[in-house]
Amino acid sequence: MFAYYFDLALRSFRRNRVLTALMVLAIALGIGASMTTLTVFHVLSGDPIPQKSSQLFYPQLDPRSMDGFTAGEEPEDQMTRYDAEALLRDAKGDRQAVMTGGGAGITPERQGLAPFAIDVRYTSADFFPMFEVPMLAGNAWTKVEDDRHERVVVIAKKLAEKLFGTTNAVGKNMRMDGHDFRVIGVMADWRPTPRFFDVNSDRYGDSEQAYLPFSTSRDLDMGRNGSMNCWDAGDDAQDDPEGETGVNAPCTWLQYWVQLDTPEKAEAYKRYLVNYSDQQHASGRYARPTNVRLRNVMEWLDFRRVVPGDVRLQMWLAFGFLAVCLLNTVGLLLAKFLRRSPEIGVRRALGASRKAIFAQCLVEAGAVGLAGGILGLGLAMLGLWAVRQQPAAYADLAHLDPAMLVTTFVLAIASSVIAGLVPAWHACQVTPAVQLKSQ
Repeated sequence: MFAYYFDLALRSFRRNRVLTALMVLAIALGIGASMTTLTVFHVLSGDPIPQKSSQLFYPQLDPRSMDGFTAGEEPEDQMTRYDAEALLRDAKGDRQAVMTGGGAGITPERQGLAPFAIDVRYTSADFFPMFEVPMLAGNAWTKVEDDRHERVVVIAKKLAEKLFGTTNAVGKNMRMDGHDFRVIGVMADWRPTPRFFDVNSDRYGDSEQAYLPFSTSRDLDMGRNGSMNCWDAGDDAQDDPEGETGVNAPCTWLQYWVQLDTPEKAEAYKRYLVNYSDQQHASGRYARPTNVRLRNVMEWLDFRRVVPGDVRLQMWLAFGFLAVCLLNTVGLLLAKFLRRSPEIGVRRALGASRKAIFAQCLVEAGAVGLAGGILGLGLAMLGLWAVRQQPAAYADLAHLDPAMLVTTFVLAIASSVIAGLVPAWHACQVTPAVQLKSQ
């Protein structure tokens, strides 16, 4: 029966080509606009590490002074060096890592290659297994190298090829900020989207080109970047030779992640954070009441509203445009079906039920949606190409994946069928006697 109704729909299209073309175009424009923005939103709001996102947690503490205190407000987004290193020593999680971003100057040994600057990440050994960073050659460092403050580095494939060409980079020396580092590993391409482990810098940009032990970076006083929040920093910072990045400096500037493999471990770790905060408060180091948070990856990204606000706005505007297009389609379908009232009256007189007429009209509406979906897919791909030409950091990520391809046709057909409900209902109300008398 469906094939018969579909054949009737195709015949109807040929009889009313202009009207059909207008409906297909209306749906295609709505689908093209909405799928373009929905695809961008889908890419930016996806789970960057789906296999472990429920096991990776971002702890927050509140070590600030009482200045500006408001009960119930969120604790600091980052940690002080004192707290991060204390939690790292306690090692209460299955894995844990402290980290921050930085920049360094590279002095290449390769002839003809001028010095250049790169983004680097200072972190601890668990960073690599915890985030499942793929390695192309060699290995990451271990806690032993962390404790020894060794000058080792893991570099990205792109940097390895730039510095050493096709030669294996593992074991080579790399001069960074005037210091020699031994390359112990080369990473395969790795670009989690968004960069969940540090949302204080470029959230959708490329990952850093080099990774080295946090302890070593502090020994060498290497430059850092990213946000920092200090309070009552004057005297303490001046007393500490490392200034605002010193161990006792009242400044939050470090990211800290912990892996907790079961919900029970997560509950236990939260209790540990509460106890740790209570101890700091009792010792006089914390002034504010105990205030801790422990969010997993997706909760953390949602809390930080990682998806740009303009992307959300564009998506809702596009769906509003789709609704307007569907309203126009409702009117066009209604005009088309009612124009065929004599034909429907004859079918009813010959025994077709209202249910059959209703189904036939919905199949015709779905066929219009299918055609609109095909044309809308082309418009969506054109729209995504336009997005990729924008200077935004996420622009190159705007590609249609298989899931969104299927969504395009499901949305097109579903929306057109919904748009066809009212016209189909009016069509099946046609009275055969009235139509036959009018003929």
